Amino acid sequence: MKSAVILLSGGLDSATVLAIAREAGYVCHALSLDYGQRHTAELGAAARVAKSLGAVEHRVIRLGLGDIGGSALTDDSIAVPESPTEGIPVTYVPARNTVMLALALAWAEVLGARDIFIGVNAVDYSGYPDCRPEFIEAFERMANLATKSGVEGAELRIHAPLQYLSKADIIRRGAELGVDYAQTVSCYQADAEGLACGRCDACRLRREGFLAAGLPDTTRYAHVPD
Repeated sequence: MKSAVILLSGGLDSATVLAIAREAGYVCHALSLDYGQRHTAELGAAARVAKSLGAVEHRVIRLGLGDIGGSALTDDSIAVPESPTEGIPVTYVPARNTVMLALALAWAEVLGARDIFIGVNAVDYSGYPDCRPEFIEAFERMANLATKSGVEGAELRIHAPLQYLSKADIIRRGAELGVDYAQTVSCYQADAEGLACGRCDACRLRREGFLAAGLPDTTRYAHVPD
């Protein structure tokens, strides 16, 4: 059986990706990043999801992106917006997906795995530049140029199976695969118990996705999004 590294944040999208990789027959090694995010409850969610969806291993790497700041998710002095904003929002974390994929790439080389899965989406998302198909394609090219595996002919692939799906389609797919979304945390400012604010962009997209999918939203909200 083939091994794969799955970037697992603990949110809705990454949980669905883990289920997709498992269904495809991969032995799944889940990787989460404690990067100084204010919503640390997602790490507990990642552990629950990894266990329930059969990952053979779940590792958490601690990385101090909070020392750099520049994002509402890593700097408490920057408020998480509770209404739509123009352009790239302040919840964008500089270079986050680039750094996460690089770490996943390193672990994949050690494992002898040739496949990495990430839950980026370019349809119902917040406009982050590192979620675009062009970025994923460019990173895959770089990965095969910069690694021993790639140079020796063991081509590495970056899978983004949610890339062109709506949030509703993602939820329907996950439901088909048995994902328990009650275990996940998507909120940018969830409390220590994982209670979602119901007001941030992540909560809005999540709530709209369940409504469009016609499925019950089991998220525990402090305030149910409008």
